[in-house]
Amino acid sequence: MRLNVDVIVTRGTPSALAARNATRTIPIVMAAIGDVIGTGLAVSLARPGGNITGLTAINTDTEAKRLELLKEMVPGLVRIAALYNMGNPTFALRWKEVELAAQALGAESQLLDVRKPEDIAPAFAAATAQRAGALLMTLDALIQANQRTILELAAKHRLPAIYPTREFVENGGLMAYGVSYPDLYRRAATYIDKIFKGAKPADLPIEQPTRFELVINLKAAKALGLTVPPTLLARADEVIE
Repeated sequence: MRLNVDVIVTRGTPSALAARNATRTIPIVMAAIGDVIGTGLAVSLARPGGNITGLTAINTDTEAKRLELLKEMVPGLVRIAALYNMGNPTFALRWKEVELAAQALGAESQLLDVRKPEDIAPAFAAATAQRAGALLMTLDALIQANQRTILELAAKHRLPAIYPTREFVENGGLMAYGVSYPDLYRRAATYIDKIFKGAKPADLPIEQPTRFELVINLKAAKALGLTVPPTLLARADEVIE
C-alpha cells in the first residue's frame, strides 16, 4: 500500500484475504485461490464486484477425482487419510467433499489436521496407527513448504499418496493430480494487462481451471510394491521412470 502499486497479485486464499483486508481500491488479481465465493472474496464468478478478480484453482470434482485415482492405484483400499491444514478457510469445504467421495467409493476417511510443521510427523504416525491404506493431500502453503519432509515420511511409513502438484512426483512422490498452476499464472498475466489498459476488476469474470495434470512415478510405485494399472498409465499426462 505504501509503495502505491498499480495492482496486487496474490496466490492462495490467505494472501488474497490479506490483500482485500488491506485495500478496497487497488486492483487485486488472484493468480490461484480456493473457494472464492465461500470465503466472501467475490459476489459471483461472473461479476466479482469490488476490486478483486482473477482465477480460482478449485474444481468441485478435484478431491473426488484424486480419491478415485488413489483407489485405482491401491487395490482393496478401505481407509484413506487426508493431510489437510484445517486452519485454511477453504479446507473445511474440501474435507466435506472428501467424506462424500470416500463413502461413494466404499472407503473410510480419516482427517489429519496439520497446522504447523510440528504436526506433520505425528499425523503420519496416526495414519499408520489407524491402518490408513493411502494418503490424500491438497495444496496449501504449509504442505508446499514442507514438501521434502512429507515425501520422506510417506516413504518411511510406506504410505501410497496422491499429491496436489507434479513437483511432489518429480521429487519422488507416487502420483499427483490437480490443476496446472503454471497455466493459471500465465493466465493471470492477461488480467493484469486488461487492468493496466483501464478495465475494472469488478467487471472481469473470475475464471476456473481448464488444464489438469496426472503424473505418475513408476520408481516410487515399485518401491511401494505397487503395480500401476495399464488403464491408469494410459490416462497419465506424464510417467516418470
